[in-house]
Amino acid sequence: MEMGRKSHLQVSLVLPFSLLILLFLPGIATSFRTHDGSESWGYVQVRPKAHMFWLYYRSPNRVHDPTKPWPIILWLQGGPGASGVGLGNFEEVGPLDLSLKPRNSTWLQKADLLFVDYPVGTGYSFVEDESLFVKTDVEAATDGTTLLMEIFNRNETLQQSPLFIVAESYGGKFAVTLALSALKAIEAGKLKLKLGGVALGDSWISPEDFTSSWGPLLKDVSRLDNTGLQKSNSLAEQIKKELEAGNFSQATDSWSELEDLISQYSNNVDFYNFLLDSGQDPVSLTASELKQGVAIKRYSRYLHTFRDSHSPGGDGDIDSLMNGVLKKKFNIPNNVSWGGQSSFVFDALRGDFMRPRIDEVDQLLAKGVNVTVYNGQLDLICATKGTSAWVEKLKWDGIKSFLEMDRTPLYCGDDRTSTKAFTKSYKNLHFFWILKAGHFVPVDQPCVALTMVGSITQSPSATK
Repeated sequence: MEMGRKSHLQVSLVLPFSLLILLFLPGIATSFRTHDGSESWGYVQVRPKAHMFWLYYRSPNRVHDPTKPWPIILWLQGGPGASGVGLGNFEEVGPLDLSLKPRNSTWLQKADLLFVDYPVGTGYSFVEDESLFVKTDVEAATDGTTLLMEIFNRNETLQQSPLFIVAESYGGKFAVTLALSALKAIEAGKLKLKLGGVALGDSWISPEDFTSSWGPLLKDVSRLDNTGLQKSNSLAEQIKKELEAGNFSQATDSWSELEDLISQYSNNVDFYNFLLDSGQDPVSLTASELKQGVAIKRYSRYLHTFRDSHSPGGDGDIDSLMNGVLKKKFNIPNNVSWGGQSSFVFDALRGDFMRPRIDEVDQLLAKGVNVTVYNGQLDLICATKGTSAWVEKLKWDGIKSFLEMDRTPLYCGDDRTSTKAFTKSYKNLHFFWILKAGHFVPVDQPCVALTMVGSITQSPSATK
């Protein structure tokens, strides 16, 4: 999931914290907009000395239709500590790829896009004092709500657009806590925003269900033998007991140990696509790197499997892109390095890392919020098996009817010979099973992902 796996881009950026205690420059622009309004970006000081960076793209397809307002997608990356402004934007769903060339499958076709380096310390976001990193998902949500108030309360046009919080990986935990915090602010009259829904992509909602799913799934696909299954199940049971006792930090250590064990007995299966070895998909990293506890993903080489192109860094290096031409464009303070504090973000959140957020999903459903769950078939870290397990634990009054429903196959374009996904919906709960996709659904199956997004947001261009 982008979590617990140290990227090569971080190696050059993880510096002694004393070098990262930043003096916020009084001259930095709090926001900037291009002359045609197609892009805007800036910093919001969500707390004294805590600064969150955001980047907004206005869709060229945006239409004014009072009966069907144009949607906005807020993308939340995982980690915790992975940059939505960099990774989700340039490597997954934004208008440009790493070579700054147009992406044919950009989600900008269906909605405006708002990327945020969330929480503070991620990407371009930074804090001036080590004590200011958030320690819980709920603390992050408070900062995120402050950001939304700053962006939406001053813009009547944005206030008319429903906001859909779409998350990947650990971002799913951020999404449900932020949605609840935003709803509270909306109800109190503090936030002028319409929440359209929440979409949880391969999301780390229930760590217990995921860690329990790894052994049986890998045994079924011949990646573990009986010995590996027995040992992984034993450690997963230990994690379950630690979670039940509220020992979340200890459970984080056991999670790391379980990943090491599975890597050993599977001959290094890739945690983001179980059909691959860890060396074949660049988001997979070694156990020694994992133990350093840095949560970030890196899969530029994976993208280059699909694209015969290179980034301005010369080797598909997003680090060079984000700390080079884009840092200058966005007027980032000189002493802020993109991703430079990300390792501290994970360390600060280690006590919340294994905490489940199923109850928060239930609360959103009970409030009538549209909740979409989507999962890649080949993902291991947030395996569909684990996702199905936590969905079945929901206490929402519609869950029984949802589980009894049949699924509908999905295709792409005019081709009806190849099933791309399955879906089903009941009231405000929706589920998409994305075939032949690993953890990064928009990368592995861009066509059906775009179709799904049009359905989630009910974009006026959904049928175009």
